[in-house]
Amino acid sequence: MDSAHSDHLSRPAGLSAAEDPDGTVLALKILVAGGFGVGKTTLVGAVSEIRPLRTEERLTEAGRGVDDLDGVERKGTTTVAMDFGRITIRQGLAVYLFGTPGQDRFWFLWDELAQGALGAVVLADTRRLTDCFPAVDFFEHRGIPFVVAVNRFAGTREFGPAEVARALDLDAGTPVLLCDARRRSSGKEVLINLVEHAGRARAARLLADSASPEVNSRTLQDR
Repeated sequence: MDSAHSDHLSRPAGLSAAEDPDGTVLALKILVAGGFGVGKTTLVGAVSEIRPLRTEERLTEAGRGVDDLDGVERKGTTTVAMDFGRITIRQGLAVYLFGTPGQDRFWFLWDELAQGALGAVVLADTRRLTDCFPAVDFFEHRGIPFVVAVNRFAGTREFGPAEVARALDLDAGTPVLLCDARRRSSGKEVLINLVEHAGRARAARLLADSASPEVNSRTLQDR
């Protein structure tokens, strides 16, 4: 994706808040993924400080045999490329949010969107919990830190984080949160938890790398 910030987004994920020497803004790239109709567009729109970029199209009769609408029969549009929003943390540091398309016929876009991502939010709907398995598998296989945020829908049975974690067979330490994608404060809390989780994951990787015999032998040879 070509933009004035693309060089920053493609850098290895880090948590530094410092500006570049030329005064440009450093950006953290975060993905918002999950099944069809789970609330990704809503979450990005709720927390973004700018009018979010949306690539939504109306659902048509031609797509009824392709798209699974069970549980979201009232949904009339779908994201066909991505949603985009931005949050400024402080001067010199911003978070860019990329909402991924939820339908499997658009999954080919995920690899491109994931380039340079600090981490991801996997939104889950307990009525259609299996819909978030592809997103969980995608991020686990690529080593991208993520949190699972259970979007609360009115009139549905609530499950605790531990129950959701067991149902999704998540790796130990993967945070599971309850949220309301419509509320800005709830969305921000999810993002804060993700950034903290990604920071811990990155620190653990650096510690493991520094302790590995291969790294140590190379270090000795370089001296």
